[in-house]
Order: sequence, then structure tokens, then C-alpha cells
Amino acid sequence: MIKPYAVHNGYVGPILAKINEAGFRIIAMKYIQLSLKQAREFYYVHEGKNFYPRLTEFMSSGPVVAAILEKDNAVEDYRKLIGATDPSKADEGTLRKLFGASMEKNAVYGSDSDENAKIECDFFFSNLERF
Repeated sequence: MIKPYAVHNGYVGPILAKINEAGFRIIAMKYIQLSLKQAREFYYVHEGKNFYPRLTEFMSSGPVVAAILEKDNAVEDYRKLIGATDPSKADEGTLRKLFGASMEKNAVYGSDSDENAKIECDFFFSNLERF
């Protein structure tokens, strides 16, 4: 998912280009603005943590680009491509280093496991929206 900060700052094209260059195939994609309720539902695993209210408010503050990416070892390879959550600690050339501003405004989100990827893809996309 490309987060509101990156969408607002015009980074959608450059981020998608980097994803394509890394060998991923986009099998579903949409431009959407989450309601606060939807953001809370998506990030429910963090409920009760001190950053949860800020995270859900930020994620519902503007449009995002949600996508399903396909590639062998997609989750692991995408996690490498996006870099550390804190852009100041992310490796050079990673999406968060290139396009993020802070821990909160770190440009992109990526699933942390195949199991969570399935849940998160189902959150955004029906089977009719996947190619």
C-alpha cells in the first residue's frame, strides 16, 4: 500500500516504477480513501498500542494506493525493497529511504507474512478485481 503522505507528494508513479523494476507483477490495484473505521479495522492488530490512534488517523487522512504484488518470495522481497519502518534507518535505495519522511510518514506498507498478505489482500480486493 502506498500511504497518504506518498500519494499527496506525488510519489505514486516513482514507487510503482521501483516495484516494477524489482520484478513484481501488479495483479490488483486501486486508489481509495479509507474511513477511520476501515483504518482501525485494517490495523486492528495494533489496537491498544500508543501509536494506534495516530496511525489510523494518518491512514484515513487521504487516499492510498492498495495493490497485490506477485513474484516468487513476494513478501520477503518486498520487505527488502521497502526497507526499515524508520526512513532514517532504512537502507539506501529502499522505498522508505527514497520516499518516506518519518516513522509515521514512511511512504509504503507491506505485509509481514504470507498469511497476513492473504488477509490484507482480501480486505481490499474481491476475486473479481484480481488479474
